[in-house]
Amino acid sequence: MTARFTVLASGSCGNASLLEVNGFGVLIDVGLNPRELDSRLAAIGASWDNVHAAILTHTHGDHWKARTLSALRTRRIPMYAHANHFEQLEGAAVSVTSLGKANLTREFGAEAILDLAPGLTCRPVWVSHDCDPTFAFRFDFHDGNGNGPAWSLGYAADLGCGSEELVDAFAGVEVLAIEYNHDVAMERASRRPAFLVQRVLGDTGHLSNRQAAELTRSIAARSGPAFPMHLVQLHLSQECNHPMLAERAGRHALADLSPAAAVTTARQEAPARSISLGRHAHSARRTEVRPVPIATRELGSASLRPSLPGF
Repeated sequence: MTARFTVLASGSCGNASLLEVNGFGVLIDVGLNPRELDSRLAAIGASWDNVHAAILTHTHGDHWKARTLSALRTRRIPMYAHANHFEQLEGAAVSVTSLGKANLTREFGAEAILDLAPGLTCRPVWVSHDCDPTFAFRFDFHDGNGNGPAWSLGYAADLGCGSEELVDAFAGVEVLAIEYNHDVAMERASRRPAFLVQRVLGDTGHLSNRQAAELTRSIAARSGPAFPMHLVQLHLSQECNHPMLAERAGRHALADLSPAAAVTTARQEAPARSISLGRHAHSARRTEVRPVPIATRELGSASLRPSLPGF
C-alpha cells in the first residue's frame, strides 16, 4: 500500500491539498487556477493523471476557482460537496452547472461516511466558520489487516473555534492538518480595519496559534500514545503570523503527549513536504473512534463570499 499527503498551497490566496492512496488521488479544495495547480503537482512528481476526485470544504473564493472547476469537467473528475455548496456556486460559476450536467457532482452530508476508493473513507465534520456550511474531513484507510484503519488523516483548514465533535472526530489520527492562522497580538496591531480584525478573532473566523495549539493538545489527549505522528499547520496569515510562532505553539502543544511528532508548516507559495502514510507498529494503540451524533442544524442560505483579506 502506497499513500501520501501533500499540501500544495495553503493561505488566503489559494488552497489545495492532494491525498494519494494506491493510485487514487483526491484534491482537498481546488483554490488554485489550473496552470498553478499543474506547477504544484509537477513539483511533487505528480500531474492531473494522479487526480481522480475533488472535495470542497466551503465556498470562500480561496478554496475554489471557476477555471479549475472547468478543468474537472474536461478531465471527467467528480467533485464532492454539500448540496448548499453547489447551490451557492451555481450563481457564481457556469462551470458548476456543466459539472452537474456531466453527472460529475457528488453530494455529501454532515457525518455521512463517503466511500471514495477501495478502503478509503471520508467523514465530513461541520465546523464553525463564516461561510456556512464549512467542513473538516477525517480520512481513514482500511487495508484489511487489523481491527482499525491502517492510518487516518484529519484536515481542518478554516474554523473559528474548536468543538467536542471535532476533537472526537480527529482522535487517533496519524496526521493532523489544522489551521494555525494568526498571532493575536499581531492581528490586533495590524492596519486592518476593525471589522476584519473582529471577524478573524471571532468564533466564526479563524484559529489563532494559541487556539490551534489548545485544539491540537485536546485531540492528542483524546488519542493513543504518540498520536498524532505529524502536525501540519494550515492557512497561516502572511501579515499576522510567522512560521516560527506557529511552529513553536504546535510543538509546545505536543511536547508532553507526542514529543516525537513532526511539525510541518504549510506555505502559500510552494508545496509542503509530502508525508508518507502507512500502517505503523503502534497503530493498534490508537484510540478507537466512533462517529459521534451531532444535533441537526438547519442550513442557512449563506451567500457566496469571496476570499477576504487575511482569510
